[in-house]
Amino acid sequence: MSDEIRRLSEELARDPSSLVFMQLGEALRRAGQLDLGLKVAHRGLERHAHNADAHDLLARIRVDRGELQEAFDEWDMVLRLAPSHVGARKGMGYVLFKQGKLAEAEKHLSTAATHDRGDSSIATALRMVRRLLRYAHVAGNGNGAPGHAALVAAQRRVEEEARLLFADILGEGEHTALLLNADGLVAAGLYVTAEGEDVSQEVGAALTGVRDEALRAVRHLDLGTWKAVVYETDLATIALAPALDESMVLVAAGRSVPLGFVRRVLDRCVQRATSWLEEVA
Repeated sequence: MSDEIRRLSEELARDPSSLVFMQLGEALRRAGQLDLGLKVAHRGLERHAHNADAHDLLARIRVDRGELQEAFDEWDMVLRLAPSHVGARKGMGYVLFKQGKLAEAEKHLSTAATHDRGDSSIATALRMVRRLLRYAHVAGNGNGAPGHAALVAAQRRVEEEARLLFADILGEGEHTALLLNADGLVAAGLYVTAEGEDVSQEVGAALTGVRDEALRAVRHLDLGTWKAVVYETDLATIALAPALDESMVLVAAGRSVPLGFVRRVLDRCVQRATSWLEEVA
């Protein structure tokens, strides 16, 4: 148990009616303790049923558990309580995107972007949805609103495009690359183990806080803007660098790969990711 989770748990135990349950639930979510986070959120909502941010917390935990429809329903409740809640608009846009309801997703994300122009993750999501809509329009031969088949074809095209974004840069070497968005979700790339298992999302979730820690460190030490972070372990070298809209590129390589080569690959992947993210429908 981290010091933060321990401290917040003790604070909530002293005053079970306080709103600190939201901080505790979020800390548990970020630590991957989703079952406990869910329990904390539910107990808090028993006392604060009309708190929009508490329902938003529950929705985000639901998403991390893969319960998209339940998350959508919670965000719908958030908007009933607070119609201008940006997090709910953003979350509903994400769920609708995953469900292939692109036009509805764009409406929610556009509204969220209007209310919070500083949230770069909204801009990234909006670009992705508009790219899909553009491809769907082409697949439907430009005849009115794209049908289901065109939307499916567009989604497959974007997923393949994202999966292979760094393929020509990486070649057949002992290395891989991912593009993680501001929330730590994999936006592009592929991370496959030696056994052939795709662990991209797991790696992304594990590194969610790395960018924030790097930012805190450089600010605390007054070192300027962070450019890259390199981790060396017994088995691998992992290099991270910022890209557009607070996203982050990760390159992982075996220890036999020279560090200079890893840095060059990282630089090329950042350039590729930035160009890809800058495409607007």
